[in-house]
Amino acid sequence: MSPQDAATVPATFERALAALGTAAAAPLAIAYSGGLDSSALLHLACAYGQRHGVPVFAFHVHHGISPNADAWLAHCAAASAVLGVSFAARKVVLQKSASGVEAAARKLRYAALGALCAEHGVRLLLTAHHLDDQAETVLLQLLRGSGTAGLSGMDGANAAPELLGNAELIMARPLLPVARGELEAYVATHAIAYVEDESNTHPRYARNALRHQVMPALAQAFPGYQERFARSAAHAQSAQRLLTELAADDLAASLDGDCLDVAKLRALSQDRAYNLLRHWFALRGLRMPSTAWLGEMLTQLVEARPDAQLLVTHPDCHVRRHRDRLYLTPKLADLAGQRDPDDEGVLVKEGEAFRWNGEASMPFPAYGGVLHIESAGQGLAPDWLRGQQLCIDFRQGGERLKPAANRPTRPLKYHYQACDVPAWERARLPIVSAGKDLLFAAGIGMDCRHFGSGSGPFVAFRWETTPS
Repeated sequence: MSPQDAATVPATFERALAALGTAAAAPLAIAYSGGLDSSALLHLACAYGQRHGVPVFAFHVHHGISPNADAWLAHCAAASAVLGVSFAARKVVLQKSASGVEAAARKLRYAALGALCAEHGVRLLLTAHHLDDQAETVLLQLLRGSGTAGLSGMDGANAAPELLGNAELIMARPLLPVARGELEAYVATHAIAYVEDESNTHPRYARNALRHQVMPALAQAFPGYQERFARSAAHAQSAQRLLTELAADDLAASLDGDCLDVAKLRALSQDRAYNLLRHWFALRGLRMPSTAWLGEMLTQLVEARPDAQLLVTHPDCHVRRHRDRLYLTPKLADLAGQRDPDDEGVLVKEGEAFRWNGEASMPFPAYGGVLHIESAGQGLAPDWLRGQQLCIDFRQGGERLKPAANRPTRPLKYHYQACDVPAWERARLPIVSAGKDLLFAAGIGMDCRHFGSGSGPFVAFRWETTPS
């Protein structure tokens, strides 16, 4: 690349920042590793900040993986000082992860960058991803068998709160149209010092294998392939936007509160059902399931008989069916008070005994929540309640409740069904008794058989589940 090629880089950078509108007029930060790409980005951002009066920060993440990490930190601090750019660094400790070193380091790096932006009041973070990085990303996703979302590559700018931990932060890639060779020419023209990360040449990392073995062969056989890959990514982005719009419409038509109407989902073609479900998972912040997993889920949960109580396990949640509705429910650990009285040879523990001494609320962590005792138009006489030895427990079977004087006494299972309480929630809803007499069942309400007479005052129980 010639100096003439380097001259186009500032104009490309300026256009990218202008496209961000008002976001580019506020303080901005550079994800600064000290390598060639981020060093060029810092130089460009510094010049931009001086022209437009915009404060610029350089944020460095010290992973501690390389023996040269301390030297890189010192280099970044010194280079920032020379340019008059505010510098901050964060050290992170890399833990072993099933997802691999690359993925774990990436997650920690972005979380640290998001935290640094929050600490310094920065809402625009610039990264040095360029055209060659985009080509690598598209090819990697293709090799993984990704769909249009993966083949879309990287956006010029986006919010990534799940990655950065900061919902107000925009992450922009102003060098995405710039080839690596142009950045090399820019750095050489301006005599910008940078560091070399030795891990960038290690072939055990997938990107490095592509960068040093596959991409050179592509460049020789198909010159300019990077621009064509980027063009394909842009087409995939357009297709993905259309799919997202369709999924949003289908989801709106199929939602019933927080759950999906199975009949409406069943009426869609398989491809549209998959598209809707992926969109639903994305909105709930869950990892994207594979096509094979979606197919299994649809077979089990959608095609089963209407009264089936089915469960499919996702790494982040449970997908359940109840009364022809699909629910996404969290994976919850067993509560300390839970036990299965039907298991032979298992000693059934008694519930937790307590007395009420006028408290407005009483926490019961072993049962997953707080019992509130509140004034009520109809309920228990406070003096009577204070004299009772009470017990909180999970139901063991056979309990019956009378909700009102003009209504019959029915088993709790009947009331749960009438109140549309799913089976998986019933197992975590406690009951309160006085001796052998049931007073209250969470998810249903009070038993009226011990209600006080006259004008009161009276109290009633209310159960509040503590978020896990």
